[in-house]
Amino acid sequence: MAIFKGSGVAIVTPMYENKEVNYDKLGEILEEQIAGGTDAIIICGTTGEASTLTHEEHLDVIRYAVEKVNKRLPVIAGTGSNCTETAVYLSQEAEKYGADAVLLVTPYYNKATQKGLIAHFTRIAESISIPVILYNVPGRTGCNILPETAAYLGKHVKNIVGIKEASGNISQVAELMRLAEGSLELYSGNDDQIVPILSLGGCGVISVLANVAPGQTHEIVSSYLEGDVKRSCRLQLEALDLIHALFCEVNPIPVKKAMNLLGKEVGPLRGPLTEMEEEHARRLAKAMKDYGLEVEA
Repeated sequence: MAIFKGSGVAIVTPMYENKEVNYDKLGEILEEQIAGGTDAIIICGTTGEASTLTHEEHLDVIRYAVEKVNKRLPVIAGTGSNCTETAVYLSQEAEKYGADAVLLVTPYYNKATQKGLIAHFTRIAESISIPVILYNVPGRTGCNILPETAAYLGKHVKNIVGIKEASGNISQVAELMRLAEGSLELYSGNDDQIVPILSLGGCGVISVLANVAPGQTHEIVSSYLEGDVKRSCRLQLEALDLIHALFCEVNPIPVKKAMNLLGKEVGPLRGPLTEMEEEHARRLAKAMKDYGLEVEA
């Protein structure tokens, strides 16, 4: 059984102006996501600025989210690292806190061979008992999980049960699903490819868009899974301008700006990320308004 079906939000980590984590605001947006129809919470992923959280902050944010959500939705903790033993530590701690699953990004900077990826993910998965979702995002990590590698892991490591595919390569995803033979649940990692991924057997999305449009993102997936493919496709296409604006600068710069434009007050970004360029911010605000979101002046 899938950890979740539908729209999982890759949630932002709110900050005070001094760039400390704003737990009160995190609690507010978690409640809003639950009320808004989101199907799962993904905490401390790329969108959550996990790479600039200390280990202590990283684990505190996971623990807070697990306790706040309190089993109302699955909470999936981003615990990946380019250091295998660090990822083991973070994953074991997330399991202790009650996370329902972990999301493991491919090693970045030092990267890995395909043999190294198998060893890395196997070591982490075997150190815990909760499910693992692999996260393939070569555009950010410089490391691509080939279809053969993902299929091997899905078939040979019992708790590696899913993959978030953000390679953007639909042909690669199709080959992965052919080779996996049902051993991996597939989630879109790109908001502009939700419907194409669902058409290849996907069961949902891990979404940036859902931060600002949780109900609409849920509907894209639920319409497809309920058999209304035309409605799902229409909703996907209607969201494209906003999705493109949300990625006109590196994630999560635009989505944090978007949430602040909605009055969510999620605060600034940690370096090396910087505030959005004014030209891009105007484009984002227009796309939000065109999509029907209420942007503050």
